[in-house]
Amino acid sequence: MTDDSRSFHRPVRRPAELFDRRFWAEDPAEVSRVAHSTAAALLGRVRESSESDVVDRLVSFTDNHGIDEIAELWSRAPARTLPGALWRLYLLQLMIHDDPHTAALLYERGRVEIGSADPIVAGAPSPAGPDELVSLVDTILRGVFQGDFAVALDRAAAFCRVQASGATHLADDYDATEPDRASALTARALRLWSYAGDLAVCAGLWRRESLV
Repeated sequence: MTDDSRSFHRPVRRPAELFDRRFWAEDPAEVSRVAHSTAAALLGRVRESSESDVVDRLVSFTDNHGIDEIAELWSRAPARTLPGALWRLYLLQLMIHDDPHTAALLYERGRVEIGSADPIVAGAPSPAGPDELVSLVDTILRGVFQGDFAVALDRAAAFCRVQASGATHLADDYDATEPDRASALTARALRLWSYAGDLAVCAGLWRRESLV
C-alpha cells in the first residue's frame, strides 16, 4: 500500500518552496543522513532535559504551527526508522487535534468492535470523547520524550488499530448509501493499520537498540 502521509499534513507558516529549494536537489543520501541525525538529536536532547516545560512546548508545537521543515524532512525517511516513527507520531497528533470529533467517533466504534486489548494498551477512558482523545494523544507524545519510548510507540500503535477498526466498520455502514464516504473511511483505515504496524515494529527495534 502506498503511504499517503501527506493527507494529514496541514499548512505551515514557512512556505513549502523554501523547503524544496533547500533540500529537494540534495543528494538523497545526505537528506537521509540529516533526517536521522536531527531526529536523534531532538529525541536525545529533550529526553535528557529535566525541564518539563521543554517537553510541553514541543508537544504543543505542532498544534500551534503544524509540521515544520525538519518534520517534512523526516517524512522522506523509511517508515521503520527513528525519523519515520516521529513523523507518524506527529501526523497522528495533527489528525486528532484537527478533527477530534471524528476521531472520537472512530475510536468509540473501534473500541466496541475490535475484540482485543488495544483500547487498554492505548489508555483512553471509556467512553472517550473529543477532549479525552486530544489529551490522550498529547500524553502519548509526551511519553516519547519523558517516559519509555517503546511503550509510547506501542500505545500509539494500539491507538491506531482501534481507530482503524472504527473506520473499517463505519465504512461498512456507509457502503450502500454513501459510497464516497465509505471509500474515504476505508482509505483512512488502511493508512492507520499501516501506521500501527510501523510503530509496533519501531517499538521492538527500540528495545533492541536498533532503531536509527
